[in-house]
Amino acid sequence: MSTLVGASAGCAQMPPSNRVEDMPVSDTGITVPSPRALTGEEISSLPAATHGAVIPGLLPFSQVTSVPATGYTLVRDAALYGPDWNRPVARFPARNFLGEPSVVVGVAEQDGYVSVLTPARRELPSARPAAATTPAAAQTAAWIAREDLAEPRPITTWIRVSVGEQTLTIFERSSEQASFRIGVGAAQTPTPTNVTGYLQARYFDPDQGQVDHRIQLTSLHATEQDEPYAGQDGGLIGAHFQDVADGAVSHGCLRLDAEALAEVDALPLGTLVTIVP
Repeated sequence: MSTLVGASAGCAQMPPSNRVEDMPVSDTGITVPSPRALTGEEISSLPAATHGAVIPGLLPFSQVTSVPATGYTLVRDAALYGPDWNRPVARFPARNFLGEPSVVVGVAEQDGYVSVLTPARRELPSARPAAATTPAAAQTAAWIAREDLAEPRPITTWIRVSVGEQTLTIFERSSEQASFRIGVGAAQTPTPTNVTGYLQARYFDPDQGQVDHRIQLTSLHATEQDEPYAGQDGGLIGAHFQDVADGAVSHGCLRLDAEALAEVDALPLGTLVTIVP
């Protein structure tokens, strides 16, 4: 897990087609209403879908297949919608916790709206019913108005992590570029699997001794514990440098040696990250 600056964080052969559950799609016969325009004040009053937020109205996203992804920045803070496009559930801040332009990854588009992955949770693992047979969602998605998105660019890089093989493989389109042994989550604090997220930010963290190698923060969260690391990590999944970078040893994060981390650090933000068992 990785502690954020000013906050806290945790710790594909193209990934098989991206699915966002419960989203209205026009070819099913569902009529998708056009939401009314929101004022700036209304948008600012919505909860921010940031790395530390828990917003039940977001949609779970668990796909590990390849629908072409597009990277964007935001024109402004923008409203996010769940299955009801007339009722916003959150806002996507135009700038992230580092004060940098937020990286937005779109995975589908329809009727002037784009399905984007978000850095927030929709639920805490501790809030799951005792009888639940599936873990908490590691990744969320929501709909955003296309007019709120700027500077589209195709995302052609992606990372495939195999927890069982303890490997991280980098691809450019469908071409494997490099593969490395890594450390993954221990049995009690597992790395989430069967999910795709993205690289959302990178930063140094002197408090954790990460002054030579930047932490690579993904949009993914722990699925078994709310805060696996030290009780205040937020459950975020990052990739970071560690002297011993193999084995099932972490609190859910990915432990990389210097060579592997340098390769990941060179990838553009927005790069997809697929984790398989």
